[in-house]
Amino acid sequence: MEQICEPQATFTHMENGSAEDWKCIADAFGPFARELPQRIMAHLQLLEGDCGGFPVDRLTHCLQTATLAYRDGKNEEYVVCALLHDIGDTLGSYNHADVAAVLLEPFVSEANHWMIKHHAIFQGYYFFQYLGMDRNLRDQYRDHEHFARTLEFIEKYDAPAFDAEGETLPLSFFAPMIERVFAKPKKSLYQKALDQDGEAAA
Repeated sequence: MEQICEPQATFTHMENGSAEDWKCIADAFGPFARELPQRIMAHLQLLEGDCGGFPVDRLTHCLQTATLAYRDGKNEEYVVCALLHDIGDTLGSYNHADVAAVLLEPFVSEANHWMIKHHAIFQGYYFFQYLGMDRNLRDQYRDHEHFARTLEFIEKYDAPAFDAEGETLPLSFFAPMIERVFAKPKKSLYQKALDQDGEAAA
């Protein structure tokens, strides 16, 4: 079947781009951006079957972390952060928390972003000493306003989520939450353009 190409800009160097070129690109951006929740779920599924030596695979761990947060009454944004906290494992082998934090940053509160960005340091309390590292590395943030929040995330939801017999809600349960949290960014380099576009559509 022949692939139908959408309209495309005509420049070969960005400095030669016209208003029409950039309108063409902006028009293509909307539909692509709206599919972000589906791409996130597809990427999460890459974690299935990958245990990396842990007692459960990485997808089960993410689902179980989110399930624990959900059952404890955390709000939807927090639950989605819990679900995605290790999504960076596939591409960010040496900085997985940073990958998850960057993905979430435009859509979540500063508190939730900080929690996810620093969760790897906080969970190190349980195992850094076995790697010749300082298990108390998290103490450098003890006076930070989000220290207690991040500590709670690790102790109540992340650290206990390796139970093969524990309750693990399926990804389909969390799919509508992902759709809602990623529906519209709260902050972005392109926020002004996005807001103007929203006003024009209203």
